Order: sequence, then C-alpha cells, then structure tokens
Amino acid sequence: MSLQERLRSAPFRAINPSGTARSIDQTLQVAIECRDLGKTYSTLEGGDVVALEGVDLAVQPGEFLSVVGPSGCGKSTLLKLLAGLTPASAGEARLFGQPIVGPRKDIGVVFQSPTLLEWRTVLSNTMLPIDVLGLDREAGQRRALALLRMTGLGGFEMKYPGELSGGMQQRVAISRALVHDPALLLMDEPFGALDALTRETMNMELQRIWQESRKTVLLITHSISEAVFLSDRVAVMSPRPGRLLEVLPIDLPRPRSLDMMGTAGFGRLVNEIRGVLNRARSD
Repeated sequence: MSLQERLRSAPFRAINPSGTARSIDQTLQVAIECRDLGKTYSTLEGGDVVALEGVDLAVQPGEFLSVVGPSGCGKSTLLKLLAGLTPASAGEARLFGQPIVGPRKDIGVVFQSPTLLEWRTVLSNTMLPIDVLGLDREAGQRRALALLRMTGLGGFEMKYPGELSGGMQQRVAISRALVHDPALLLMDEPFGALDALTRETMNMELQRIWQESRKTVLLITHSISEAVFLSDRVAVMSPRPGRLLEVLPIDLPRPRSLDMMGTAGFGRLVNEIRGVLNRARSD
C-alpha cells in the first residue's frame, strides 16, 4: 500500500461548526471562491481602517496558490476570513460551495509559529485536532503516524518540542493541520522565522507533502521566490487597502528543484511579479 493510500485509509467526514458530520462535494470545480470580499476594522478612536477590498478569487481543488504583497496589505486578513476566524465586512467567501461564516473544522491552518504544546510529544501534538474534535483515536493515530513519516519525522514520535529544531517543529505543525483530513490548508508565513537554508529545505518538504496529499493550499508569504517555487498560481495584492491586482500562472514543471531558482524561466516569473508590485507602489 502506498503512502497516499495509507493516509486515505483513515477517512474522516468533515464536521460543521455545530458538530454534526456532513460530507463535502470536492468534485466541484471551485474549492475557494471569494466574491467582492472585504474587511474593515474599527479603531479605538472611532474611525475605520479598510484592510481588504473587493477581492474576487477562485481556487481550484488541489491547487497550490500563494498570495504575495507588501506588509499591511491584508494578506493575513484574507487568510483569517477564509479560516472563518473573523467575519467579512463585505462580500462572501465559500469553500466547496458552502459559505464560510465562522470557524470550520474542515480547514487546517499553519501559522508562522508552530505553537506546539511543550508537555505533549510529537505524536500527541499531531493528534490534538483528533482529541479536540472527538474523532476516532485509533484511525486518527494511524493517520498521524503516516503523516509524521511523510514529513520525515518517523522515529521522533515520542520526542518533545524542545528536542526538535525549528524546521522539525513546523513539520509537526503541518502534520497536525492535516491529521483530520481538512478540505483546505491555509498557511500564514509558516517559514518566515527560519534561516534561509532551513527555509529552502522546508520549501522542498512542503512541495513533497503537497504532491503526496494533493490538498488545496493557500500560502501567505512575503517571499516572491518562495511563491514561485511552490505555486501553481501567485496572487499579487496591492498596498492597503488590499486589492487583488493580478493572478499569475507559474508555468514551471514539477517536481521543482532548488537549482531551478537559477534558471531564466524562474527569474522571469520573479521579475514579473516584482514588476506588478513595483507598479502598484508607484501608482
């Protein structure tokens, strides 16, 4: 049995916020759909700050899409809206045709900090969503062990976070986000705190994990090179208020190697994205 088959041998039905099981039709042509999505925050002084405005976006099932833009452009706000962690002020977001109106248990999120519980082992940390959601522990443990093997953490199941490097901790966080088989994986600068060499290694790991799991992934990143290396398409955001300027296809073959970053084709795509950002800054 292949690793992908082992991962799928412990299936979970998605669970809605009320806790009742339901099925999601992942054969639909659109995984994520944003229509005129916007977010306005109220300040303590009584004013308003428009963080995100008029975002229209469609992401296909199994697609890897990255979002890049200057600091403060609303990238993380977009992720929070898609995760159901904050309500939209305008428009709507849907996951496989269902409105995202609050936290959902069929969405996995990986933040910049792995936020592991120091008193729980690697396996126990990975199992946390299984425990919180009240899912079958035996099936959950099989899936957790398969994910840890897939992320290169086989043999570290009984170690504690303090015994792991930063990159290994993020692998645990990714495994934890996938263990309940979410329909969507959201990642907010997951490698931003890592050194350059470790970050490159984690990009290779994330590419391999995505190819194994074929999850729909939306990655927030400040790194244009990282976005080009990992993505099928890259969405470019304007300075605040964040608007979607352009979505560029990444026409590079897979699997991708780090050596590809030195090719003319890779450089062309990086420069094209940088050009969109520079034009937005000068407008």
